[in-house]
Amino acid sequence: MTSHKNIRLVLGLLCLLIHGFIFGQINDFGIWYGMDADRRIVKKLDLKLSSQIRTFNNASKINQALIEGGVGYKFNKYFSAAASYRYTLKLEDDTRYHSRHKWFAEMKGSVPINDFTISARFMLQIMKRTYIEDKDDEISKYVGRIRLKAEYDIPKFPLNPFLSLESFTPLFEESEVLIDKERFATGFDYKINKKNGLEISYILERYSLPDALFYHVISLKYELSF
Repeated sequence: MTSHKNIRLVLGLLCLLIHGFIFGQINDFGIWYGMDADRRIVKKLDLKLSSQIRTFNNASKINQALIEGGVGYKFNKYFSAAASYRYTLKLEDDTRYHSRHKWFAEMKGSVPINDFTISARFMLQIMKRTYIEDKDDEISKYVGRIRLKAEYDIPKFPLNPFLSLESFTPLFEESEVLIDKERFATGFDYKINKKNGLEISYILERYSLPDALFYHVISLKYELSF
């Protein structure tokens, strides 16, 4: 009986995902292909590596390709911190790919509640462009990101669903809006074994400026612990 309830829960979440994708307002659609790798350096300290290719224009063109590396430290089972650097090749207005540099620092808190894990993360993001169209592009951009996430560990079932909502707020500059971008995500983690896993998710991004734009994404990610 419990297994049937779990299956219905997963199917219900999948229907919600499909409903949002089909009936939501669509300005563009893309697919993100990624890989994450995690390596324990010493107790509580991990090395984190990731790479990703992001497409747009109905998944027909590559918008950006990125590689990221950093470290994460787990204070205890409730609190952790991480810092990383990301190098990106981004398609710009001149139809060529140019470098972007991003630095991240984050604090995360997690609370287990029965089979659920509720987490909150604050991230400081700093971005530097190399493609300059006006003087404003020469200035590093600071963004505060807040993400709330709920994960459900289904007992004796290989797929574990999650939901998350993240906001992006410009910092240290004048802005017409408090939240420049919102990112909603829902999907599943599948643990193949202790070292290998997959994450499949649907992401809806809403941009506030210049007009409300909706970007729909299917994210496919391979996860490796070694």
